Amino acid sequence: MPPVVELRDVERRFVRGGAAVSALAGVSLAIEAGEFVAVVGPSGCGKSTLLNLIAGVDRADAGAVHVCGLELGSASEGALTLLRRRSLGVVFQAFHLVPNLTAEENVALPLALDGRSDPARVRALLERVGLAARARHYPGELSGGEQQRVAVARALVHRPALLVADEPTGNLDSASGARVLALLEELRRSEGAALVLATHDAAIDARAERVVALRDGRIVRA
Repeated sequence: MPPVVELRDVERRFVRGGAAVSALAGVSLAIEAGEFVAVVGPSGCGKSTLLNLIAGVDRADAGAVHVCGLELGSASEGALTLLRRRSLGVVFQAFHLVPNLTAEENVALPLALDGRSDPARVRALLERVGLAARARHYPGELSGGEQQRVAVARALVHRPALLVADEPTGNLDSASGARVLALLEELRRSEGAALVLATHDAAIDARAERVVALRDGRIVRA
């Protein structure tokens, strides 16, 4: 099988304060189906830029990014939208739940946006993340750890081939963070999704199958 993610000589540049900044410089990387990869490095090394390129919310200035067989640089916005709705799950550090939707409705949202409905799948995921009893509660009624678990369920509801998480435990206390990490691992194994996770958390590094280290926009360890 081809890799779920393949980057070839990828570059991404920004202009800050009138000066050109290279966020990624000649990055090449392949991630296989079902693999758990932790992306690590100091702040500003390019972790979030790398994840944004993989998630299709940003585009490379040079090189090629393939995700689930789609070359993102030349893909239309419509094709990128379908990729995110059907093949890609994203877990944000800041949760990004819709405040006026219940936990159940937030989890169901990716399906609804794609014109689908699967109440049994939504209920099953809420059960697996330990929130069946909180399904009708709104985000403002949930703790930070509970909101992040809702975000994990939402990212998996459409059975994506790839799960991308940017510092998913960064806003949580250690106990809640450990629970979310264990949940991501458990669901990754059972659902078969590849997991690419950017983190500063050494505990995550130790549990990943592979660690990709970035420094100054370049891969220094893979």
